[in-house]
Amino acid sequence: MAYALQSEGALDYFPCHYGTSTLLFRGPRRSLDRPYVVYLGGNETYGKFIPDPFPDLVEEEVGLGSVNLGVSNAGLDLYLNETSLLDLTTKAEAVVLQVVGAANLSNRYYTVHPRRNDRFLGPTPLLKTLFRDVDFTDFAFTRHLLLTLQERSPDRFEVLADELRSTWLARMKDLLSHLPPRTLLLWLSDQPPPHVSRRANLAHDPLLVDADMLSAIRPLARLYVEAVTRPEARSPDLGGMAFSPAEAPAAAVVPGPEVHRDVTKILTKALENLLQ
Repeated sequence: MAYALQSEGALDYFPCHYGTSTLLFRGPRRSLDRPYVVYLGGNETYGKFIPDPFPDLVEEEVGLGSVNLGVSNAGLDLYLNETSLLDLTTKAEAVVLQVVGAANLSNRYYTVHPRRNDRFLGPTPLLKTLFRDVDFTDFAFTRHLLLTLQERSPDRFEVLADELRSTWLARMKDLLSHLPPRTLLLWLSDQPPPHVSRRANLAHDPLLVDADMLSAIRPLARLYVEAVTRPEARSPDLGGMAFSPAEAPAAAVVPGPEVHRDVTKILTKALENLLQ
């Protein structure tokens, strides 16, 4: 496995490009001239602070190159806006699509940055009307926005939450329609997909995604697997992780190496079945 530590313990992710996209992905860059699996997803797929993220570990197990197109805080808009990345999936042996949350996408109430989807660009008139008592210039990130709006008015927030859920469903169906038949959906969380509730729970990722939403998209993928992480695997002892002193607070809240090893076992078995 290829990785290196930079000064003060920070991890070198060997950033690289794929296709014509200007986005930087985790490397080293894999050859597209030999069989490969494409990984799409957010923080866990990218594997920030993790020397050996699960795409690299699965590569060793199944013998196919892992083209890691995971992006920290990615939303569905990122992939739908990057057609050259979708082109790469058409030649892949399989695609692993991590289920990402519903917060980081543009909708009728607010817009996000087309590539850095966790960046809140601004409200639409609908959101300004729904929350007349909020100054939206205070927000730069979607999670901060949602937490604040829910605290301000749980009832009004549910109007926004419903919009995000319906938008997520439409975008996920759109994305899956562009992916090849051998696509595997990966639920990776510290809890199983929640049942629909009257109040949105913003304490768990993927944000605002529930079991009914997954049921609606599961037929569009060949396989669906759940990786519900063990509490002990999410221990914040930071063992086996690589980060600078300044990055320690951020490293303490991401899944550690044990989680990636658990996911590797699940995905290895699933991909072996998928590729038969």
